[in-house]
Amino acid sequence: MPSKPAAALPESSAAKPDERLRVAAVQMVSSTNVDENLERAAVRIAEAAAAGARLVALPEHFALLGRSDRDKLAIRESDGEGPIQRFLSAQAAANAVWLVGGTLPLFSPNPGKVLNTSYVYAPDGRRVARYDKIHLFGFEHGDERFDEAATIVPGRTPVVLDIDVGAGSAAVRWRAGMSVCYDLRFPELYRTLAPADLILVPSAFTWTTGSAHWEVLLRARAIENQCYVLAPAQGGRHENGRRTWGHSMLVDPWGGVVAMHDEGEGIAVGDVERSRLDSVRASIPALRHRVL
Repeated sequence: MPSKPAAALPESSAAKPDERLRVAAVQMVSSTNVDENLERAAVRIAEAAAAGARLVALPEHFALLGRSDRDKLAIRESDGEGPIQRFLSAQAAANAVWLVGGTLPLFSPNPGKVLNTSYVYAPDGRRVARYDKIHLFGFEHGDERFDEAATIVPGRTPVVLDIDVGAGSAAVRWRAGMSVCYDLRFPELYRTLAPADLILVPSAFTWTTGSAHWEVLLRARAIENQCYVLAPAQGGRHENGRRTWGHSMLVDPWGGVVAMHDEGEGIAVGDVERSRLDSVRASIPALRHRVL
């Protein structure tokens, strides 16, 4: 069951259907085989769409967690073309959803490194946003060592996008900010995205760091930015021996966990509600009280 904040804000009145956006975080345990991972992602995207989700997000490295960090170089794509990008576009259109494509490796100016890039596709399959992961994970703890900078070039630009649900004058606009995994530890990035209705955090947190920090960081980012946070993650034991934390979740602007999938493949589905955003922001108008 999802955890709850210690002191909950009284529930706002029930949201009207056009003031609610159903979202889903897809949790995977990606393997060393790209085709297999794409097949499994397709199953989960369809499952989320069948549950009513209008926006579906995949985790970081959804297409490959290789035996070596350098394996990602073999599947890197050019911006705008490649089998992984075609898969994401086709899945968005086939399921009529906004699809956040986790991350995939793109060619970078450095021939020995890639960009770790997250794309968003509209329900007609059009690509509408691109974000290159800015903060690169580095970690040493016993036998665990990670150095993303050895194979990845950092991005430089924060990205926000508008997600329009509905048609014509009846469309409802939701403002979404993009980030990836280790970005979660840098609150200054999220301040550049505010005000946002929803923050996206496709991730592959390690078991060690995730068990200690994952939920508290997600809830902190939601509380301080008074928005929802959707965080799809890798979650289990991978072929390469790596263990990821999982616990994909949707957090509301008061810090409450709306939905969560703890370990193994699956989905976490919940609603982003305009009335909840308005209620929290009216109760504590912190975004308007900002000085710095």
